[in-house]
Amino acid sequence: MLWLCMASSVFIFTVLLVTYMVRKVGADWRNVSLPTVFLASTAVIIASSLTLHIANSAFRHERFTQYRLYLGTTLFLGTLFVVLQVLGWRQLMLKGVYLQTNPSGSFLFILSGLHLLHIVIGLVFLSIAFAEAMRRIPYVEAFVYSVNPPNMLKIKLFTLYWHFVDVLWLYVFLFLLYHHGL
Repeated sequence: MLWLCMASSVFIFTVLLVTYMVRKVGADWRNVSLPTVFLASTAVIIASSLTLHIANSAFRHERFTQYRLYLGTTLFLGTLFVVLQVLGWRQLMLKGVYLQTNPSGSFLFILSGLHLLHIVIGLVFLSIAFAEAMRRIPYVEAFVYSVNPPNMLKIKLFTLYWHFVDVLWLYVFLFLLYHHGL
């Protein structure tokens, strides 16, 4: 089911990017520079993938304190990404770019907003995983949780989703950077 959802997301973003390319030749198109804070948010989302990778390695090797630390760090970085994206929207608005102002600006809001929705969904699942990890502080409870196949699958699927959303942002960001510049 997760693979189907990810394929649907790829399809939606592909359609939007193709529409962007078609719409770009319109007479009313005025390029809008990307908010500079989007560069920082990209670094943050890459760091969150790294911290989640470390958390998963710690989980598999029964280093549960390290697992909780890096899972919490990933949650923090994911939340920071959301804050930075909102600040990027604020930068656009301070330049007078709004959803309805110009097609170029509209695409910036739509693409980053749709991606942000995917991140928020991921943050919900990350928060649940973090809360479960914090409920199982004693080693025996954490170990029993870690060897339970449904729990292992849940963490594997969440990690796959998070890395997918990170790669999706990198693709969208690089596309926008190429077409808009900073």
